[in-house]
Formats: sequence, C-alpha cells, structure tokens
Amino acid sequence: MTNETWSRLRVELDDAGVATVTMARPPVNAVDLVMYRELRDLFVDIDQAGPGVRAVVLTGEGRHFCAGNDLDDFATMDADNVRERMFHVREAFFALQECAVPVVGAVAGAALGTGLVLAASCDFVVAADDASFGLPELSVGVHGGARHLGRLVGQPIVRWMFFTGQRLSGEEMQALGAVIAVVPREEVLAAAQAEARRIAAYSPTAVRLGKSALDDIEHVDIR
Repeated sequence: MTNETWSRLRVELDDAGVATVTMARPPVNAVDLVMYRELRDLFVDIDQAGPGVRAVVLTGEGRHFCAGNDLDDFATMDADNVRERMFHVREAFFALQECAVPVVGAVAGAALGTGLVLAASCDFVVAADDASFGLPELSVGVHGGARHLGRLVGQPIVRWMFFTGQRLSGEEMQALGAVIAVVPREEVLAAAQAEARRIAAYSPTAVRLGKSALDDIEHVDIR
C-alpha cells in the first residue's frame, strides 16, 4: 500500500522487513478523527505496509512524537456523535497494541495525552534525550490515558502524573522501566529501527505467534 493511501501517515518498508510509520501532522502531530481512523486501518492489517513486514517503528514527524488530541477537532464532539467518535479512538489504540508484529515506539519531544497512550500501546519504547511524557488530562477535560500509562509504570506514578500533570523526561521514564533506552535526539529513529531489525532477524512465524501469545497473557492470572 502506498503513502498516497494515507493523509496523516507515512509508511516506509525497508529490506529487513521493518516498516517505519510516521505520524505526519506537524507541528505536534495532534491526532484528529482522520488520524485515528488511519491508525486503526493500518495497524489492524499491518501487512498493508508491504510484503514481508516483520516489525514496525512508530514515530512522529518533526520535533515531537505526538502532543495529544487536536482539541479543535475534539470540540466537535456532542451528545449525538460522542459514542461513534470514541469508538474510533479506542479502536486505534487497540489496533496498535494488538498489531500482528511487534511495534517499537521512537519518541522524541512531546508524548502527551494521546501521544503518551500511543507510546504505551507500543511493545516497547526508545526515547530521545529531549522526550517528555505526560497526562495533561485534568487541564483539558478529556480523560482516558491513565489506564494505558499503567502499562509502563506502577499505580502511584500513574496517579501522581495524572493528578499533578507532572511530565517526566526520557531518563526519568527509563529509571522507572518505562522505556528501554534514551539516546540523543538525532539517533532515536535509528536506534528504534535497530531494535526492530533485531526482531526482524527471527522467524516471522515465531515472532507473530509470540506477539499474539504475549497479548493473550498480559492480563491473565499466572495459573
């Protein structure tokens, strides 16, 4: 599938089978309904990215990964359309989290609100040294990201970040085990792609089965 298919995303597949998906809505890659739909449509069937896709890197164009929702677009929600609108929001996150192949987040600049949720929906994250993670939900009146943040950090940190609006740097998130590496900004995409190529070197069947299994057992009792 070509980049002409998407108005908000760029999709590039390299010879190793690593697809780089770039959210392309600068300056801060704010997510509107169109982008939610495109993220869902791509990640629910990632083989659209090209033949032999084995892993994905999700990143943002320009200085920021994603600074949250397009609030002007969100303001068009009303009692008549809110259920449908939020359906598309949730389905985008689920499609990313349940992608058939592993997804590595390459986070530079802001990962706020929806941006943090998108990062948390990846299998793991490589952060730039200028990355900033936060949930400014109380200040904008849109809730929902705290549960996703709980995939990265424990509940005391979730609640602290939610109630105070405190943002954490890549280094602080790494200390909490939320990101696997922090690298200079100019190296973050290459570092994430290197991790994806490590995954791509394994049997694609084994990796896809493993991804499905990890998704299945994430919230299952160990017994």
